[in-house]
Amino acid sequence: MSRPHEIVERALELSTADGCVVIADEESSANLRWAGNALTTNGVTRGRTLTVIATVDGKEGTASGVVSRAAVTADDLADLVRAAEHAAREGEPAEDAQELVPAGTASPDFTDSPDETSSAVFADFAPALGEAFARARSGGRELYGFAHHEMTSSYVGTSTGLRLRHDQPNGTLELNAKSPDRTRSAWAGRATRDFTDVDPAALDGELARRLAWAERKIELSAGRYETLLPPTAVADLLIYQYWSSAGRDAADGRTVFSKPGGGTRVGERLSGLGLTLRSDPHARGLESAPFVIAHASGDTSSVFDNGLPLTATEWIRDGELAHLLTTRHSADLTGLPLAPEVDNLILEGGGDRSLEEMVASTERGLLLTCLWYIREVDPASLLLTGLTRDGVYLVENGEVVGEVNNFRFNESPVDLLGRATEAGRTERTLPREWGDYFTRAAMPPLRVPDFNMSSVSQGV
Repeated sequence: MSRPHEIVERALELSTADGCVVIADEESSANLRWAGNALTTNGVTRGRTLTVIATVDGKEGTASGVVSRAAVTADDLADLVRAAEHAAREGEPAEDAQELVPAGTASPDFTDSPDETSSAVFADFAPALGEAFARARSGGRELYGFAHHEMTSSYVGTSTGLRLRHDQPNGTLELNAKSPDRTRSAWAGRATRDFTDVDPAALDGELARRLAWAERKIELSAGRYETLLPPTAVADLLIYQYWSSAGRDAADGRTVFSKPGGGTRVGERLSGLGLTLRSDPHARGLESAPFVIAHASGDTSSVFDNGLPLTATEWIRDGELAHLLTTRHSADLTGLPLAPEVDNLILEGGGDRSLEEMVASTERGLLLTCLWYIREVDPASLLLTGLTRDGVYLVENGEVVGEVNNFRFNESPVDLLGRATEAGRTERTLPREWGDYFTRAAMPPLRVPDFNMSSVSQGV
């Protein structure tokens, strides 16, 4: 008995709790790494994680016990189930307790074997990467980076009869080009489902152009500059905003989305550009789980909501705050509409200009490559700080004239949406900072007239 659905069924059979949820995640991954225009390592891994959530009804309420373990076999199941039940019986009543989601239509492939990835996913990409190495070598630059692809098949079963499955492919490519003396560096990244839409030659060309821009060095002081934020930087800022948009926290007066005097800012205008920030589990190329898969409860998730259907949700609609993240419990508590977290994020502003076209219409400003080391300074305003990395360029009269020093910035993404004067064409992008956790994003470049570069940084 090693097939995931059998593991789920057996764990449910072993449960003596009042309610039980079992999540089996079957994972496989393949990767390539390279340095100095040559492949260095590659590999394939496989693994299994089983999460058992036991619920026990008591006089004071329902308690939940959650236990997750890797590499679970049939012999481990009884101990795992008993551990979850023990945690539930020894724990306090769960604040987010709800009836488990009732059974609906089962996934037709619930009893099928999990999907797997392998090195074959790089069949076309790897030769194209080799050709990019040759071009880079002849052009006097060195390429470093890695490509990673994983497939996760999640099986969710509950004591209410729910049987659901989702297969999630996820691929990332990060490519860094350096001059031989290491004084110049440029980065590009892509998110992909299967690597068929990734062009190493185009990425190498983009990096070669940026390295050429960096041949001229210009020192600038800290200050507020008109700044062009590329899609990857916009994604990093708005993903943090998304993670910080719990409805209950806003209703309790703890976040940037809290209304002074009480309540939330739902319905308030955040942007004059008419921007729409949305999530959709069925968005083309950004497909994610169409139902809740919650391995733990938190500000924006509840283990009791496992299996709850997810739909397209607009967080900001035509510039107005439309929804905040809620579970069934926090929606009941706050009176806000139910709006569970969806694992993708899309910003659209109606613009159709590319980043290059926005550069061409810039009289004087900065063009960023990406952001990193982003940290929260003040939750009340969602003020974030972080650093620029791998290239900040000065634009004058529509042309990039050189590379400037890096900066530390201090900005709130909510405030930026209100101050942005232009949004370009939305495109799929890889967040540089949060790419290990969140890869399904599509963003436009943004023009901000007064981006706060608070100090000069020696980062690269």
